[in-house]
Amino acid sequence: MVFAPSSSSSLEVRLKDLVEFDGVRGNDLIGYGLVVGLNGTGDGIRNAPFTEEIMSNILERLGVNVSGEQFRPKNVAAVFVTATLPPFSRVGGQIDVTVSAIGDASGLLGGTLIMTPLTAADGQIYAVAQGAVIAGGVGIQGDAAEVVQGVPTTGVIPAGARVEREVDFQFISLSDLRLALREPDFSTAISIEIAVNQYLGQRAANAIDPGTVSLSLAAIDEKSPVRILAEIENIRVSPEQRAKVVVDQRSGTIVIGDNVRISRVAVAQGNLTLRVQEEPLVVQPNPFSEGETVIVPRTNVDIQQDPGTGLAEVNGGSSLSEIVSGLNSLGVSPRDMIDILKTIKAAGALHAEFIVR
Repeated sequence: MVFAPSSSSSLEVRLKDLVEFDGVRGNDLIGYGLVVGLNGTGDGIRNAPFTEEIMSNILERLGVNVSGEQFRPKNVAAVFVTATLPPFSRVGGQIDVTVSAIGDASGLLGGTLIMTPLTAADGQIYAVAQGAVIAGGVGIQGDAAEVVQGVPTTGVIPAGARVEREVDFQFISLSDLRLALREPDFSTAISIEIAVNQYLGQRAANAIDPGTVSLSLAAIDEKSPVRILAEIENIRVSPEQRAKVVVDQRSGTIVIGDNVRISRVAVAQGNLTLRVQEEPLVVQPNPFSEGETVIVPRTNVDIQQDPGTGLAEVNGGSSLSEIVSGLNSLGVSPRDMIDILKTIKAAGALHAEFIVR
């Protein structure tokens, strides 16, 4: 398949979709907890001793003494709980969490996550998660067959964690703000600088490098950083993109950017198939005679060469539509097209970054 993105020179994108505002970012959280209430699909305590340890700790905190006791429940599973604390989250807010089994549990369907503290990179607890797990799949196993649909050992809890601590960040006190481009580019950075300065009517934005535009909030008459960003984040800018050809060999997908250009080349393509087939022959002695059974190897080798594409000329294109028309005129499959584009790049006729995934 060949997809053609729209022309970047005429496409206008909002500033908020091109940059990340410095300080306006989420924070990753992680916790270690226990899921209970599973229907025999939990961890095997013998193979996951950490499950028994965390279960003992929880019971002891609840006043249940289990020291020295031997228990082998099948309805509990140790899990990692992950979440992202959105920017400017306040105490009492709720966020989604993801629950993933770390032992040999076969599924989390129907389980309930017990109260689990979630910590950030600084070791502080910012949220507490608890609730019923919505599993992402189901697995059924018998003596001679097994069917698994989706990923039963991973689940989510929508709004399953409550924020208990806020990130100490005073946005209102900022005097300078950096706009970080998601796709660094010199031309795009200058376009953002010009667009912001024209909108504000003064030189407040300055492109520091292809990935950063500095915005001086103190130099703007409006004193509220929130109002300033609310206005400039909707400014529309025409971003520039590097010429790229991206191919996915697993699915045979080809994506060609608008700025890709191909010089005039001639292409010939053919398929060579080598087939080796083993058909061993069993030779047995006559009945009631002396001898032994012998396996005689027998190999059939066949070489086939498809006609493929004869020497065809691909004219150099000055637009994406011309390039697509020239490549489609070869009449080959997408997977063969990947090899052709790779070879054209090696010949120096493909003027773009070639990315294989």
